[in-house]
Amino acid sequence: MTSVQVDKEFDDSETGDVTSGEGYQRGLGARQIQMIAIGGAIGTGLFLGAGKAISKAGPSLILAYAIAGLVIFFIMRALGELLMYRPVSGSFSEYAREFVGPFAGYVTGWTYWLFWVVTGITEVTAAATYMTFWWNIPQWLSALVFTLILYGVNLISVKLFGELEFWFSMVKVTAIIGMILICAGVLTVGFSDAGDTASVTHLWDLGGFFPKGITGTLMTLQIVMFAFLAVELVGVTAGESKNPKTVLPKAINTVPWRIAVFYIGALVMILSVVPWTSFQPGVSPFVAAFQKMGLSLGAAIVNFVVLTAALSSCNSGMYSTGRMLRDLALNGQGPKAFTTLTKSGTPLVGTTVSAALMLVGVWINYQWPGDAFTYVVSFATISGMWAWIMILVCQIRYRAKSDRGELPKSSFRAPGAPWTSWFSLGFIGLVIVMMGIDKDARISLYCAPLWAAILGLSYLVLKSRNPAGAAFNKR
Repeated sequence: MTSVQVDKEFDDSETGDVTSGEGYQRGLGARQIQMIAIGGAIGTGLFLGAGKAISKAGPSLILAYAIAGLVIFFIMRALGELLMYRPVSGSFSEYAREFVGPFAGYVTGWTYWLFWVVTGITEVTAAATYMTFWWNIPQWLSALVFTLILYGVNLISVKLFGELEFWFSMVKVTAIIGMILICAGVLTVGFSDAGDTASVTHLWDLGGFFPKGITGTLMTLQIVMFAFLAVELVGVTAGESKNPKTVLPKAINTVPWRIAVFYIGALVMILSVVPWTSFQPGVSPFVAAFQKMGLSLGAAIVNFVVLTAALSSCNSGMYSTGRMLRDLALNGQGPKAFTTLTKSGTPLVGTTVSAALMLVGVWINYQWPGDAFTYVVSFATISGMWAWIMILVCQIRYRAKSDRGELPKSSFRAPGAPWTSWFSLGFIGLVIVMMGIDKDARISLYCAPLWAAILGLSYLVLKSRNPAGAAFNKR
């Protein structure tokens, strides 16, 4: 797309045109984009996964989230610079295709699609499990109903998807703010069963701020980064947001305070009320805090919140997979059938295929919940980080070209780039090294070469059939 086309894309969105240049409907308003951006950073990784991380690192987990949060902000600002240069729905693979090469775009598009399919499988399965807290109904039935409902929502219109995601995110935000306020009340007023023992000194008195040493903190980095997966989803909404030049920068600039409040703030409060030594892997820190305070409704509240978080993630998966498959198809790197849109501008075939695969995955998980499925789930983490790597690499290359005058400069330039992007790439490299050291996370790295081989072979087959095609030649 030329700079003239980029300007036309912005002009259309700012003059009220409801259709983007890609055929999508601009149905996502500022309110929805903001909550999608907020909700993308809050998931089961915080509500459930933080318990394991606390047991490994103690209070120093707060520092790990702060540093990782800074890296996430650098990644999002790099994405923002690219989005203001060219706002497209299949942004990650589009930028990889333009700034690295056709094969990079192919790998990025299909890998991000796989990430959300696998994530959708795990989240809808988890949602079905959470339902058994209240009702004794078969998990497969709950998983089927949830999948069909979300599938229908995503086919009706992008506006309905955005509205549902808005309320899913609102539940998560309300839960965290409520927990922070309750913990603040315990610390200042001293009410509840935890009032006599709660103290901010828990952050350094029980073995120090680094009770497991620096190594223990480093070993939690993969857990911390996994909790932030999906924060980049706001980039996929670029082709369907109203006034992207205004809305997207505002959403991205909320990243620091989101992380400061919802991760760092929540952990500071919880670890002040509940000593870090009380946490166990697999136990939600929110549940532990409610139990310590003697609030019997705590477990039910957290169960509702994690159910919402799981459905939110699956809803996002339905949305993003259809867009990514359509982008691949439009560029000749996927079946042409994936280009089909409904009358309301949603990708019909791509969303349908992805939803069907999610249902197959739920059935496989029900029949064989053993090691084979664990391998596939573990790969979701490394595939999600691949999108971050490509965002940073593309931003570095775009910045170099724009500085030389070969491309128009973005109106939302990443501060400190390209050095902040190089720093972020180095940090992601450190996380991958930590994954290799940790036997529980190492399995993710075993799956990556297999997926790379599949993509490499399929790309060669497609290229051999159409060697002169634009999809296989750098622009």
